[in-house]
Amino acid sequence: MAHNTGHKPVMLAETIAALNVRSGGLYVDGTLGRAGHTREILALGGKVLGIDRDDQALEEVAKVAGDEPELFRDLTVAKGRHSELKRLANEKGWSKVDGILLDLGVSSPQLDEAGRGFSFLRDGPLDMRMDRSGGVSAADIVNEEDAGSLAKIFRELGEEPQAGRIAKAIVSARAKKRFETTLELANFIEKLIGRRGGHHPATRVFQALRMAVNDEMGELERVLEDGISLLNCGGRFAVITFESLTDRVVKKFFAAHVGKMVSLQQGGEKWEGAIPRAVAVTRKAVKATEEEVNLNPRSRSAKLRVIEVKET
Repeated sequence: MAHNTGHKPVMLAETIAALNVRSGGLYVDGTLGRAGHTREILALGGKVLGIDRDDQALEEVAKVAGDEPELFRDLTVAKGRHSELKRLANEKGWSKVDGILLDLGVSSPQLDEAGRGFSFLRDGPLDMRMDRSGGVSAADIVNEEDAGSLAKIFRELGEEPQAGRIAKAIVSARAKKRFETTLELANFIEKLIGRRGGHHPATRVFQALRMAVNDEMGELERVLEDGISLLNCGGRFAVITFESLTDRVVKKFFAAHVGKMVSLQQGGEKWEGAIPRAVAVTRKAVKATEEEVNLNPRSRSAKLRVIEVKET
């Protein structure tokens, strides 16, 4: 799931620096992808539990690890959702860890392969499942949900202003013929609402479908709660987001744990916030440099936020 170009994830140097990796430390990469971040953590002497639900990503990591067994000897790979990271870490015998990394979103290999159905730039089946071994596909949602449910998905997960209009038109059109491919849906939306500005008019709908298919918001809420409870005192939690929707969830969750000092009527002050208490490592979201954006346009929307747990 990590957003990679080739094997270089977004904001690699900034993320690794913010994690403050130490030799012998225990780290969870909840979105292993092609192991770009993990490679750097291992090179610094960290031990890593890498989690991904995409079989293709896991196969590629196995190949890379086979080529460099010495570097990858302290990597344990687990197939699963990142929301399961606490259970997977506990099964490995790790009751606490020193750092957690999540690089949310879709990987370049997922986007670039038409057969995965993530992109409206290439014709492929309307799939979008990160784990193709089960669950509903984007085609199932588009062809079976009623107009109200579709509009809710497009509005809440895609922040699509014309959610209702698009949903009604889809329901009307699919009565004659099911939507089967990415381009069928993308072209239908473009014809319906027209093209203005730089973004393809189907961008928000495709984002919403991908997030619905993979339960990305539910996953994020669960992994934040589980993750922060797994961190040692001094442990760091780094999250890279690519949509304003997911960034807002991370920002709010981290802010609650950083808390604030509140003045008391009788004098003095006390800290108010969610437990465990944390401090902000990044005061505001870190963004990719202009140089990186030029090399990898997908990094333009990336935001990195990091906190450190102060007490457990």
